[in-house]
Amino acid sequence: MTNTTRVKAVVIGSGFGGAVACCRLAIKWPGQVILLERGQRYPKGSFPRSPKSFSENFWSTATSGNSQLKGLFDVRNYRRMDAVVAAGLGGGSLIYANVFMAPPSWVFDAQWPSTVNVDALSGYYKVAGEVLGARPLPPASGDPRREITRRDLFEAFAASESRTSAPAEICVFFGKHYGQNEGAPLPIGEQESNRYGASQTSCTYCGECDIGCNVHAKNTLDLNYLYVAEQAHGAEIRTGCTAERITPLNALGEDDSTADGRHGYRVRYLDADRQMQVIDTERVVVSAGTLGSNELLLRCRDEFGTLPRLSQQLGKRFSGNGDFVSVVVAGEKPIDPNYGPVITQYIDYDLHRPQPGQPAFMLEDAAYPTLMSWYVEGLQPMLNPLYLIKRLGRSISVFVRRVRQTLLGGKWSGSVVDYFYQLLRGDISYRSSVLLFMGRDSGDGELSLRNGSLDLNWPQKRSRPLYDAIVASGKRFAQFIGARAYIPQPTWAWPIRNNVTVHPLGGCALAENAAQGVVATQAGARGQAFGYHGLYVADGAILPASVGANPSATIAALAEWIAEDITGIPPDASLGVAHHD
Repeated sequence: MTNTTRVKAVVIGSGFGGAVACCRLAIKWPGQVILLERGQRYPKGSFPRSPKSFSENFWSTATSGNSQLKGLFDVRNYRRMDAVVAAGLGGGSLIYANVFMAPPSWVFDAQWPSTVNVDALSGYYKVAGEVLGARPLPPASGDPRREITRRDLFEAFAASESRTSAPAEICVFFGKHYGQNEGAPLPIGEQESNRYGASQTSCTYCGECDIGCNVHAKNTLDLNYLYVAEQAHGAEIRTGCTAERITPLNALGEDDSTADGRHGYRVRYLDADRQMQVIDTERVVVSAGTLGSNELLLRCRDEFGTLPRLSQQLGKRFSGNGDFVSVVVAGEKPIDPNYGPVITQYIDYDLHRPQPGQPAFMLEDAAYPTLMSWYVEGLQPMLNPLYLIKRLGRSISVFVRRVRQTLLGGKWSGSVVDYFYQLLRGDISYRSSVLLFMGRDSGDGELSLRNGSLDLNWPQKRSRPLYDAIVASGKRFAQFIGARAYIPQPTWAWPIRNNVTVHPLGGCALAENAAQGVVATQAGARGQAFGYHGLYVADGAILPASVGANPSATIAALAEWIAEDITGIPPDASLGVAHHD
């Protein structure tokens, strides 16, 4: 254990909550903020792509098969609900689909504290959206490289459903002037510095947003909030560091589990070499993501006994944000799902115009990486014997034509070209699509510790009306495009019936008192844990219910709202630095 460091603030985690908190607190206390992130940095070009490197691109816990894996994807398996989250500097922004969307006002009417609503958060949504460069996909304007085939198809399906389809605002780099609504997009693939000085590439439409953007065309948090915090305001970012315990200090600077944080905290963490380190700090912002924050706080309360004052509501009101992924296979119409940013638009199913008694959700289009299409094609001979027969027939046809031309006295110069054309054309992925759904689920799950590990109890039946409506919508889409097959998420098949969420929320709910939630809403204590001073939570864990839309915008807005309360500094999109020309 090294000598103890003393700082103004420690931020645990670097997702949408932690990145905002780190930057804003570093503006207030330059050089006096430390951020701990369990994952690694991902410079441009460092996201794995080969089969070997991708096999190692997962995070494994102590209870999983290989405890040496410290990659990007952290996959958690629970009964009736699985979760996929990220480990890396930038948190979920490294693998999310870029959508920035404030939920409709009615979402805040139930289960949220009365003082937290769209009106109260509107200014914070605006600032966060400006920092993250949230804009719709640029219009094609005659450039065929900016045409997205699936957009027209989704618009036609929405019309057939008597629904509204709208372009989504996405946090993707198309040039800094376009991002600030000040000019035309930068040509595809060209590079320049963003407004904060970080080097980025104008989106190449490669469809790889969800596995890490190797050209830094996504406006991930390490290229804005975290970049400025570290480069301009002296925040110290320590990667490969896992927070283990938070203990309040007494007036003598000693560990004291009876203290309430007025004298600060001692944070113990394992560094990249698995050595225990210690930091003393005046305040702690827990932003380790919904699963990470709940697990850390539950351990501190129930296992270590260092934070016994935490509310008994800790771990409750968990939501999967109604996430549901489906696949439609081999339709009659072209979709080209390997081109463009992952999400470009959404179809509204009563989320923005709620109907009494009806489930509220959205359907978003989705691209997926080209490498996945090659993988699917490689599986075809095993999954579909007719595929092999068809490809063999094409090869024989090419061979017969070549023999005929040779016998007639001429060499056919196009034989190799024609062979590859016949072999590769008509791939199944070009006419298949991934459907991304999210909506308002029951939000009544509970996280707890079981046998030393985080566990989730998800009462799935209460959200079945939502899931049934989603599955029915997916089936109609499959019929609309004449798909050969419709596959609800693979884990949905009986008898497994597991949901998969990429947006776990809740467990540290915002509330007006400790009987209703874990952290406060009152001015002077926003995001602060009931029973403590200077102990905050700022990530998806504080959402008291699902938002039905992609939650990153709401998490960032709430983090801005909390950070302003801590620092007393109204936020703006400059992040305290001059505009980089």
